[in-house]
Amino acid sequence: MDVDLRRLRLFVEVVRQGGFSQAAKVVFATQPTVSKAVKQLEDELGVPLLNRVGHRSELTAAGKIVYRRAVSLLTEGEDLIAELDELRGLKRGTLHLGFPRVGSSALFAPMFASFRRRYPGVDVELVVHDCKRLEESLLAGELDLAALVHPIAQDFDWQDVRTEPLVVLLPRDHALAGQETIRLSRLAEFPFILFEEGFALNEVILGACRDKGITPKIAARSSQVDFIFELVAAGVGIAFLPRVLAEQRPHRIVQRVLLDEPKCKWRIALAWRRGGYLSHAARAWLAHAREEHAKTG
Repeated sequence: MDVDLRRLRLFVEVVRQGGFSQAAKVVFATQPTVSKAVKQLEDELGVPLLNRVGHRSELTAAGKIVYRRAVSLLTEGEDLIAELDELRGLKRGTLHLGFPRVGSSALFAPMFASFRRRYPGVDVELVVHDCKRLEESLLAGELDLAALVHPIAQDFDWQDVRTEPLVVLLPRDHALAGQETIRLSRLAEFPFILFEEGFALNEVILGACRDKGITPKIAARSSQVDFIFELVAAGVGIAFLPRVLAEQRPHRIVQRVLLDEPKCKWRIALAWRRGGYLSHAARAWLAHAREEHAKTG
């Protein structure tokens, strides 16, 4: 009897996660797809594998046997792939990555560390630039992958890494500092502190302003997040940051308030040249990033 390995993999994930909906999130599939695959596996084997109890699923006696054997088969399959990857040089070579100046430490330092533990033989060369320079380097073939903020140009394919709401940075004594959320329209009269030219976050903010018919007054620009905090604290203006970055820098004089604009998000992705060749190391990084994204998302 031939058994579909994909169905076995989905069945194993249902058992590990304790249910169909949880498994669907992990494997990036819909719950009906996972349920259908497990039902097809049961029909294929001619025995029920799971007892559905509320939102949870428990193994039948036959299910315990299939689960044990499935784990063994899948592990052997992973070992086979690992050996072939070794032959193809996945555990060796060089990976060229480009990161933006804003957000790299929060998002990619932990990912970089876990990737190095997993693939210690791969040399990873990192560069940090603004968005425009990263795009130029990708097109020139100088980078395998680069982290870019949406919207991403049509020259590139991409894979999402993280989506974060923006927060508004206000002086603690600001009239709106006590709000839980703020609409962009309420901020139109206050001067803005933006990043320097070339930073993708500027376009996210200014694009949202254009959509609202707002023409903000720019009080200052800086490439340094810490300096922007100090400018806000000094009353020069208000600023915007992705929530994950703002929460890394508590400041006794600066208040963080969530920006209530569903379309105004910091959405960052790993991008590569459309139609370009992706090395085995680059594909491994993308797969690793998907796993990390599943854990946090």
